[in-house]
Amino acid sequence: MKQKTDYHTIIHHLKHHLPAQNPLKDFVHHNTLHAFQRDNFHEALQLASKIFGYQTYWSLENFRKEYQKGKIKEVIIERCIVKSKGGHVLSQWKEKLLHQAYDEILTQKVGSLRKLWKTYYKVNPDKLVYNKLFKITSNYLDQGIAIHRFPYRHLPFLEAVRNLERNSHRSLFLTDRPRKLLFQEDNLLSKLVDIVVGDELLVEHYLFDQQFAHPGWSGMVSTLEDNPNSLIDSRKISLHDFVCFELLLEIDALDYKFGPVWKPMAMAIPDDFEPAVFAETKQIDEFFEVNKIWQEALEWSFYDEVLKGLRIRKKLLDVETKSFQAVFCIDDRECSIRRHIEKLDTQSETFGVAGFFNVAFYFQPENANFATKVCPAPITPNHIIKESNTTRRHAKEYHFHKHTHGFLGGLLASQTMGFWSAFQLGWSILFPRPTAAMVSSFKHMDKEGKLSIEKIGVKENGLNIGFTIQEMAARIEGLLKSLGLVNGFADLVYFIGHGASSTNNTHYAGYDCGACSGRAGSANARVVAYMANKIEVREILAQGGIVIPECTQFLGGLHDTTRDEIDFFDESILSVKNQKKHIKNKLVFEQALEANAVERSRRFLFIDSKKTPKSVHKEVKKRSLSLFEPRPEWNHATNALCIVGDRANNKHLFLDRRAFLNSYNYLLDDNGDILLGILNAVTPVCCGINLEYYFSKVDNHRLGAGSKLPHNVIGLIGVANGMEGDLRTGLPLQMVNIHDPLRLMVVIEHFPDKVLEIIQRNQATYEWIKNAWVNLAVIQPETREILVFENESFKSYLPITVKIPKAEELPQKSIASTENLPIYQLY
Repeated sequence: MKQKTDYHTIIHHLKHHLPAQNPLKDFVHHNTLHAFQRDNFHEALQLASKIFGYQTYWSLENFRKEYQKGKIKEVIIERCIVKSKGGHVLSQWKEKLLHQAYDEILTQKVGSLRKLWKTYYKVNPDKLVYNKLFKITSNYLDQGIAIHRFPYRHLPFLEAVRNLERNSHRSLFLTDRPRKLLFQEDNLLSKLVDIVVGDELLVEHYLFDQQFAHPGWSGMVSTLEDNPNSLIDSRKISLHDFVCFELLLEIDALDYKFGPVWKPMAMAIPDDFEPAVFAETKQIDEFFEVNKIWQEALEWSFYDEVLKGLRIRKKLLDVETKSFQAVFCIDDRECSIRRHIEKLDTQSETFGVAGFFNVAFYFQPENANFATKVCPAPITPNHIIKESNTTRRHAKEYHFHKHTHGFLGGLLASQTMGFWSAFQLGWSILFPRPTAAMVSSFKHMDKEGKLSIEKIGVKENGLNIGFTIQEMAARIEGLLKSLGLVNGFADLVYFIGHGASSTNNTHYAGYDCGACSGRAGSANARVVAYMANKIEVREILAQGGIVIPECTQFLGGLHDTTRDEIDFFDESILSVKNQKKHIKNKLVFEQALEANAVERSRRFLFIDSKKTPKSVHKEVKKRSLSLFEPRPEWNHATNALCIVGDRANNKHLFLDRRAFLNSYNYLLDDNGDILLGILNAVTPVCCGINLEYYFSKVDNHRLGAGSKLPHNVIGLIGVANGMEGDLRTGLPLQMVNIHDPLRLMVVIEHFPDKVLEIIQRNQATYEWIKNAWVNLAVIQPETREILVFENESFKSYLPITVKIPKAEELPQKSIASTENLPIYQLY
């Protein structure tokens, strides 16, 4: 009996491997090769390369260049070879790494079947298919920028196409057969596959070939099928319907070329053709083994220095009274601003925590038609906070008005405002200024508006408007304990979220706070400060042992990481005494921002870092306004570390803005719940950031988005090269130029046996660590012993690095370099 093809399983398998990138408004970093996460990192990279043809490691040329520059250390290479292959073959494998030539041309199994259209039929149906497929799909999903809106967008995709075909004067198809098939709804996919493929054994291979010819659109459809609410104006689309429509267009193209007499693909394959297998042997080939050793050597040449530095614990000055305390996001861009603040005011204290500040909710600005999530993507909030009484008005550009798209309106606009726009464009290149096209992190929330923070007893769409006092207290208690801030409060404690401003940046959400689902953390900072100031909340906290002095006040703020500006919210609540202190503290923040801008400027072209800090800061601010600047900031480029522990463990080190810094005090975490919560957030967010940068760097063409210069925004959901290409996934070249492809190293200050027990509680988190998609090390807090996680246990590690140089030994030429700098001791 003929076995029936399980199309549901095939579609599910296909969805698992497709890119899972969200629309632009919800752009959140993720592991590009998430489909292979159940495998060991190096085994997965070989498998992905052989199946899809991805470049999963840096080229051997790049590795060897880094070795010649001294970035990859010879002693580390030897240690990696001995560990992987044994000491008896050290010289042979060293020769392979340094000198042996390998065939680095990548081949792939996905795509090999559909190539037969060209080989045997001498036709490329895609030329007729893609234009209609992408145009109709993008018009159906469009979020409001298309001149003509899709007429049946409220219906499921394939039903909408049927209505369009049924009611249009002109058919979507060139021939009759696909039109008739479109209206045969029963088992449509099976019928279409039988016509095109003709052999059940080839179905999965063919559909993978078909969809991975345009993974951007296929991945977006798959993502929207699973998360329709990720669109403001949601649509009902499925990968099944998308595949059916593409098969119909393929049949139409082939019927147009040959008439309805052509034979299915199965009739043209050669006898020795083997369908793709998506689970091959895990035995690593020699070429990939060489890459594996190089990758480990690159990473450990850096990790070794870091672990040596972290093993050193400097005794901090015992400051009885703190001038102020500032809580920043763990974001690697906040690593340097914290360092500058602490240097300028030695009595200050800074902390790091995920930038949603333990307060998950949807935020709806006044006059907005929808609310957006401002918490980590895996969290589904139960609360919404609404904005009201705003005073800010957004700028308008009248030449963007919809009426300028019509014949008369367009003619009038081109003859009047068109000339003015051309003048403005030329003027803005020479003298950048704020425009309506600018995305500003400070516009996410109006600092003068009111927020519905306290629960009012009604719900909206199943969400609680505001929080109860008990809910507030629970969130503040969890936040303060996770920070290790349960006593010794300063008179002023700042919660500072972050966002980014830019003009020329289609991936703007990727520059904002990942812990806030790619949005600025302004609302979260303001909300958490309000909660912590609430007298009733403090009374509940006091019952649990956290006594906040009456003189202590909390203030929210936002750090614009592109412009290096900080703004504060609700300053009018401050007492007279704290108002004076706040004015003094703002001067410290301003000086720190200027110093931070100078430090960042060494990686920016056309900025002279030797100018005065004020001058450099002014030039840095201009970058966010510049229409021709494709790199308004470097965002997470160069990220390589996540340090979880007390600030005293890393405050003495210069980490060159490469570290996510999460405050944690193991002494306050008897049962490990706090650390588990930190790792459950850090792993998907920080590791997702790290791996998207990794894969976008090593294969920017296939796993990244290529150069952003030809990018065009499609329907407000993605970007494509030009008007009708595939959606680009991953990160643009201009976001990864200076990035070194290293996996994230998470370092925790705690006892190894306790950490092992904690990470095994959540299998989703443990999978990242067990399969080495992230590296993990532990600093034993009493002995300062370093232990590294390998093969599901911790093993003692002795750094090769002998000495960490002092910061004053930093060569002057390095300060002006765009290269990553070594680890230095600050004191």
